[in-house]
Amino acid sequence: MKTPALFDLTGRVAVVTGGNGGIGRGIALGLAGAGAAVAVLGRKEEKNQRVLAELKAIGVPALALQVDVTDRASLEPALAQVESELGGIEILVNNAGIVSVSGGVLRETPEDWDKVLETQLNAVFLLSKVAARSMLKRKRGKIINIASMLSFFGSGVAPSYSAAKGAIVQLTKSMAIKLAPHNIQVNAIAPGWIETDLTAPIMASPWNDQILARTPAARWGQAEEMAGTAVYLASQASNFVTGETIRVDGGYAIR
Repeated sequence: MKTPALFDLTGRVAVVTGGNGGIGRGIALGLAGAGAAVAVLGRKEEKNQRVLAELKAIGVPALALQVDVTDRASLEPALAQVESELGGIEILVNNAGIVSVSGGVLRETPEDWDKVLETQLNAVFLLSKVAARSMLKRKRGKIINIASMLSFFGSGVAPSYSAAKGAIVQLTKSMAIKLAPHNIQVNAIAPGWIETDLTAPIMASPWNDQILARTPAARWGQAEEMAGTAVYLASQASNFVTGETIRVDGGYAIR
C-alpha cells in the first residue's frame, strides 16, 4: 500500500463540532483537504457559512448546521441530517467548547460549572453515542475528542474547564475499550497554546511571556497545525491506535 493512501479520506464523511472557527475550522479544512466530506456544527450561522464556502472551495461535499451542542434534543436530528445529505458518518471530531475563567473554585458559580461541563463533556458523550451506533452499521469509525493541556495540569482560574478536559482523557479510554471490537477507534488530541479568538486575551496578557518561556518551540501554535494529527487519527493509518491522547503542544508538556 502506498503511504499517501494510508491518509486518504476520500469517500469518508466527517462531522466536526465547533467547526466554524479556531481549532475546529483548522481540523475541518484539513479533513476536507484529505478528501473527506465534512459537516460542521456550530452555533453562529455567519461563521458556519464562511467555513462552508471554504470547504466547498476545496471541492468536497460539505454541510454546515446551526446547532448548539448543549441542546440535547437537537443532536440526534443533526447527525441524521448529515447522514441524509452526505452519507453515513465515519469520523466524529468533538471539538465544540467554551471556558469560564471564573478566578477559581471559590468564585465559580454552579451555573458556570454546569454550562462548561454540558458543552465540554456531556455533549461529547451524547454525540459519540449517537455516532457510534451509526458507525456500527459499517463496522468502522473514528472518534476524535479534543482534550487540552489542562487535561494534565490543574487550573486555578478555570476549574470547570480543567475538570472537563481531564475527564475527556478518561472518557476517550472508556469508549475506546468498548468500541475497539467493532473496529471503531477513539482517540484524543491535546492542543497546547493555540492562537484562536478564545486565546487572544491570554496572548495579550502577562501570561504570554510565561507560556513562550515554557514552550520549547518558543511560539504559539496555529489552528491549522492540528489538522495533521486529526487526519492521521481519522485515517486507516491509525487503525491499531486507540485510547490515546496525543499532545500537539510544541513541547510545552515536557518541561
